[in-house]
Amino acid sequence: MRQCDRSTPRDWVDNAVRLIDADTQRSADTHLLRYPLPVDWGIQLYLKDESTHITGSLKHRLARSLFLYGICNGWITEGTTVVEASSGSTAVSEAYFAKMLGLDFVAVMPAGTSPQKIALIEAQGGRCHFVQRPPEMYTEAARLARECGGHYMDQFTHAERATDWRGNNNIAESIFEQMALETHPVPEWIVVGAGTGGTGATIGRYIRYRRHATRLAVVDPENSAFFGGYETGDPGYQTGMPSRIEGIGRPRVEPSFIGQVVDRMIEVPDAASIAAARQAGRVVGRRVGGSTGTNLWGAYGLIAQMLAAGRRGSVVTLICDGGDRYAGTYFDDAWVAGQGMDLAGPAAVIEKFLATGIWGG
Repeated sequence: MRQCDRSTPRDWVDNAVRLIDADTQRSADTHLLRYPLPVDWGIQLYLKDESTHITGSLKHRLARSLFLYGICNGWITEGTTVVEASSGSTAVSEAYFAKMLGLDFVAVMPAGTSPQKIALIEAQGGRCHFVQRPPEMYTEAARLARECGGHYMDQFTHAERATDWRGNNNIAESIFEQMALETHPVPEWIVVGAGTGGTGATIGRYIRYRRHATRLAVVDPENSAFFGGYETGDPGYQTGMPSRIEGIGRPRVEPSFIGQVVDRMIEVPDAASIAAARQAGRVVGRRVGGSTGTNLWGAYGLIAQMLAAGRRGSVVTLICDGGDRYAGTYFDDAWVAGQGMDLAGPAAVIEKFLATGIWGG
C-alpha cells in the first residue's frame, strides 16, 4: 500500500490560533454611536465605530480572519514571511498579527500612501515595498512571496471567504445584536464602502441568511471600478486608476466583491467624501477617515429619500478608521486644493440636508 505523508508538527499552529483567539478575547466589541438627526424625522442614523479596534480600523477584523484562514489552511506556519498588497489599513492590522506570531511581514503598496500609515506599519515591525502604479501591487506581492518562499495573503481574493458570514461575531451579527433594543432594530439600509468587497459580502449574505428586510448599499469613490462593474454586470471591469479615498475604491473589480448581494451602488465624488468626513469629525468630536465620509454621503442621500417617501426607520454605516492618519491629506487644505477639489459645494449640500432633510443642490 502506497502512502504519502506530508503532516507536520502542529505545536506552532495550535499556539498561533490560541494567540489570535486570546487577542480577540481581550478585545471588546466596537461601539454603535447615534448620529444626531432631527427627532421629528423619525429616522435614526448609527455609526459602528471600527476605529476603536487595537489597530485603529475596520481592517482589524479582516486581518484576524485572513491569518486564521491562512494558518488553518496550512499556508502560514512557523517562519513564513507574509506578504500583502495593501494601501495601508489592512497592512497595519496584518503587521500587528504577524508581529504577535513572530513572523516577518511585507506590505506592497502605492508610492503615494500616506506617511502616517507607513509609520504605523513600520511601528508594528512590518516592511513597506512600494510600486509606482497601483495595479502593479498584485503581481509584485505575488512575486515577492514566491521569491522568499512566503505566503501572499491576497486580501482581495480571500476577504469574502475568510470570514464566517453566518455569524461568529462578525460585523453583521454585531450590528444586529447592538440594534436589538433600538426604536427600529432592523435597519432600512446598511451602507458600506468597497475595498476588497469582503465587508459588503459578509453583511449581504448575513442579511439573507437571517431573513432581514434590510437592504445593502455600497458606496464607491471616484476612479473605482466597483460601480461600473455593478452597473454593467462585468466582473472584469477595470478603470486602471487609483482611488484618492484610501481603504476603498479599486482599479478593478476584486474577486471578493459579490455584486449579487448588493441592493444599490452609489457613486460618491471625492470632494463629497472629504467634506462629509470633516463634518462628521465635528459631530463625533474627533477626526474620521475619508471612507467614513463616503459612507455618510451615501447614508444622507438614502435618508433624504426615506423622508421624501414618508418612511421612518434606521440606517447604519461605519466609521472605518480615524482621521489622524490623513492629517497631511484630507485635513490639509493645501493638499485638497492641490488635488483640484473644492469642498464648499458638497459642504453646503450636507448643511442643507441636516437642516431641512432635502438632498441635493
